[in-house]
Amino acid sequence: MNEKRFSRWYKRQFDFTQFNRGALTLTLPDNERIAAIDASFISKSGKKTEGLGYFYNGSTSQSQQGLEASLLALVDLKLNTAFTYDVRQTIDQQNKTRVEVYAEQVVELAPQLLEQGIQYLVADAYYSKEKFFTPVVKAKLKLVGKLRIDADLQWFYEGAYSGFGRPKKYDGKVYFKQELHRFDQEGCLQDGVEVYTKKVYSKKFKRAIKVVMLRQVQDTQASRVLLYSTDTELDAMTIINYYKARFQIEFLFRDAKQHTGLTHCQSRKKEAIHTHLNASLSALNLLKLEDQQLKGNNNETVISIASWKRKKFNQHLMKKLFDELGLSISTQKVAQVYERMSDYGAIAA
Repeated sequence: MNEKRFSRWYKRQFDFTQFNRGALTLTLPDNERIAAIDASFISKSGKKTEGLGYFYNGSTSQSQQGLEASLLALVDLKLNTAFTYDVRQTIDQQNKTRVEVYAEQVVELAPQLLEQGIQYLVADAYYSKEKFFTPVVKAKLKLVGKLRIDADLQWFYEGAYSGFGRPKKYDGKVYFKQELHRFDQEGCLQDGVEVYTKKVYSKKFKRAIKVVMLRQVQDTQASRVLLYSTDTELDAMTIINYYKARFQIEFLFRDAKQHTGLTHCQSRKKEAIHTHLNASLSALNLLKLEDQQLKGNNNETVISIASWKRKKFNQHLMKKLFDELGLSISTQKVAQVYERMSDYGAIAA
């Protein structure tokens, strides 16, 4: 195809979200899934690109000029892998913070997620802000995330009613070091990390949350991590597993940048950039789904995107070559060569 044809078609609208939903629904087994959201920095040269701004680049731990992609993914807990559901370029809007823009993406897609039986959205500590938290909860999604280690929380009063005046509701601020005994201990993880949990009141979010404290002691020094869920009935270990599964979204960004050209778009138009981001990550979906179908199991497996990219390149080259030679791939001998040489040079053939 001509380069200009790609340029024209990239400016057209295509519902990648419905495409991804259909592909996942028709192909994947009916496993438990959660949603996860994260954003990734994309370098971009020039000064005229729509959406160009300063975004946090995790690889350099500082803000840099470029673009950003906000990705909502579905994580299959049994397969232990993430699949792209919806990705959008982050474009600053007047009178709106970026956190509100991220929240709008989730709220818009929340009915679709609930329709598929997906109730939980997992996000890292950056999204633990009231402007993100409140709209997502109103959209009837249950949030799992991470708090600051000095989060302002309050105990719920568990004593008897004194019989006078308004019943006491809260019992003071949560002090994690001094009041460890007030938490319920849930055991230890494999690496010796102690797990404590309690239903508490968040002054920031103005609601009850289930907090899970991961505490580790090394050389008499104790460190902690605070996870939470808006579902106060959710088991502590399940909250930990959900948050751990969130990291699968990082592999989507890594594989798309390395193998499906996520950072290679040269257009300056937001419509073309939107199409490019979605095409790159949807292509990654198709490779993962084909790998899962080929292996034919419903368990966690290892996939090499580099090998699949090499395989697709080999197949494309052979089809072009066989067409030039007038050979039909339906011929048994040609089909055998095609099948055997598809994995030529693959890492995990």
